[in-house]
Amino acid sequence: MKQFYIQLYSPHGLIRSADPEIGRDKDTGGQVKYVLELLENLSLHPAVRKVDLFTRRVIDKRVSSSYEKEIEIVNEKARIIRISCGGHAYRPKESLWDFLDEFVDKTIRFMDEEADFPDVVHGHYADGNYLAGQVSEIFGIPFLATGHSLGKNKKNILLQEGMTAEKINEKFNMERRIAVEESTLKAADMFIVSTQHVIDTQYALYDNKAATKFEVIPPGVTPETFYPFYRLDMPSFKMSVEQEQALYRVNLDIDRFLFNPAKPLILSIGRADKRKNFEMIIQSYGEDKELQAMANLAIFAGVRKDISKMPDDEKDILTNLLLLLDKYDLYGKMAIPKKNDPKLDVPEIYRLAARKKGVFVNATPGENFGLTIVEAAACGLPVIASPTGGPKEILEHCENGLLVDVENPKAIAEALKKIIADQALWEKYSGNGIIAATQLYSWTSFTNKYIEVINCILKEKDSNTFSFTNKTAYGKILASADMFVISDLDGTLVEGADTEGLKEFKQWMKDHRENVVFGIASGRNKDITAQALKDYDLPKPDILICSAGSEIYYTDRFIPDKGWARYIDYQWKRSELQQALADFPGIRLQEPAAQWRFKLSYYLDDNFGDDNLANLYKFLDDRKLRAKVLLTENHYLDLLPFRASKGSAVRFLSYKWKIPLERFITAGNSGNDEDMLKGKVNGIVVSNYSPELEDLKKHKSIYFAKKPLSNGVLEGINFHISSDPLFVDIKK
Repeated sequence: MKQFYIQLYSPHGLIRSADPEIGRDKDTGGQVKYVLELLENLSLHPAVRKVDLFTRRVIDKRVSSSYEKEIEIVNEKARIIRISCGGHAYRPKESLWDFLDEFVDKTIRFMDEEADFPDVVHGHYADGNYLAGQVSEIFGIPFLATGHSLGKNKKNILLQEGMTAEKINEKFNMERRIAVEESTLKAADMFIVSTQHVIDTQYALYDNKAATKFEVIPPGVTPETFYPFYRLDMPSFKMSVEQEQALYRVNLDIDRFLFNPAKPLILSIGRADKRKNFEMIIQSYGEDKELQAMANLAIFAGVRKDISKMPDDEKDILTNLLLLLDKYDLYGKMAIPKKNDPKLDVPEIYRLAARKKGVFVNATPGENFGLTIVEAAACGLPVIASPTGGPKEILEHCENGLLVDVENPKAIAEALKKIIADQALWEKYSGNGIIAATQLYSWTSFTNKYIEVINCILKEKDSNTFSFTNKTAYGKILASADMFVISDLDGTLVEGADTEGLKEFKQWMKDHRENVVFGIASGRNKDITAQALKDYDLPKPDILICSAGSEIYYTDRFIPDKGWARYIDYQWKRSELQQALADFPGIRLQEPAAQWRFKLSYYLDDNFGDDNLANLYKFLDDRKLRAKVLLTENHYLDLLPFRASKGSAVRFLSYKWKIPLERFITAGNSGNDEDMLKGKVNGIVVSNYSPELEDLKKHKSIYFAKKPLSNGVLEGINFHISSDPLFVDIKK
């Protein structure tokens, strides 16, 4: 049996295996619980050799120090890997988008250090899917995606609530999120969803829905944790000390609110979120005196300490719940405890309500799945839920409760009274839920189906019939290479129509394809470089450094290195530069085709000299505009981000792919290549070089070839192979 290494990606929220803080805030809710349980249960499957959950590392006094640990061992096959990005402070997920490429770069380094690459990546939520999609593209790995919550659906809900599109985008970075969701639909090899409802209603809103495949695999419950309420009375059953303490805590936390705790208990659990609709549950209970006489009510709305110090949306919700308690004078009838332990307390809460012959209410309208419904069912607690979305599918499968209009308080109250008053009906729903949760909603059945999906994807990959065949796997090539050859194009490999030696150079690269990476570093932009690849029939590149080092791409598909773009964007003020230089003497803006996001290009007047250049530097310095100024043939002027250059790009590649600079051979012929030739790399200067490179002869690591163009590059490569023991495995 083939065993898989699976990587899960979920960057936001607070994630730890021991005592997870589910419900602490809006980013630490059901998704965190899902990925933690998926991590643990995949590790128990015999077809999994290792599973890692990648999340963000947080060092912040406002949260536990447990989120600082870079690697948390969950069990012998499962780990939580924490990657630093965007600083150390705990951030809401909406503010993480600008730092995800940093996360990707550091993940690449982590995998390279471990020398272990996954068989499958699985992203969670839009940001996790972005990360998984990048890793999938880089290493040619099958990509599973789970949306959990979709941006277009959330945007529509917020619009209906009266929020403007501009405010939604400002607060939730919504347009960016939706754009990533659209691209994920095209990139993922399979979407794992919990219900058919999500496919039919929410993914149907997306333009690229038809571009992907879906597999409905509902998450489950762990039977060792969520077991029937009556097991406590079985002679052979023994509780752990931790369970006994949890049961004691739960009883104490609920009963201290109630005058008559023996009555049936109406229960609802979730984080403090408006969509959980707790207010409607309280209203239905508060407006029905008969229901109050029949049962008590308990609302567990996340975890709270000081409401006044909580985020505004959670503060508003919790304040409203307390005001409703007061409005309907529910003192002694309603419990609203301040906290619960998701791993130990929550199962006991369900079982306590079941022992009291109570009912669980999930009042979220149109919820994607409704895991709390399955948890309640497994413990033997009947359920009331919305007749739309995932809850409808669950209750139709389980037959363990009633579907009602959760926006109608009278309908909720009538359904509650019907179940509580009819003992036979209560027993039927309780028994049905226990059986269905065991048979239909277990993590064992989930992981078995999950492994089947992976096997199918890999089988189709081997037969070249799947979308996976379009992936480049360039990351594996870069990470395993013995040598990187990065050469300038114009004046180095070729010069206009002069391509002398190019045929021999191409043959050499072809002969060493397995262990040598080939890259081009050019002043040309992406489009002109792409044309040169065709015109000169150059060797197929693994790396392209374009626009004088302001862009890095991979393969002839020009896959951008977004981490490099993020890195050089620091203090780059392109529009301000262009505006400031509009009337600067001696320069005029080049055509739009010559401009690029990270390159501002001008023509120079014939009389533009050293004094003009000095004035330009002073002009920029006086205005605190940081830029790298490049002159070419004293006719062209390029302004780049101050971090951008061919040499900086080479050093970035070395860092990102953890390849020592000593394994790089770089070749050039002009001043624009100088910083790429110096340092720890092995440089080559072809014989037709510009005079400004004369000073490089004092550098021992730079070889001045006797031949021009491609012949000179090949001459230099052979020299470095002969003189450097690092390249002993590469034959001439």
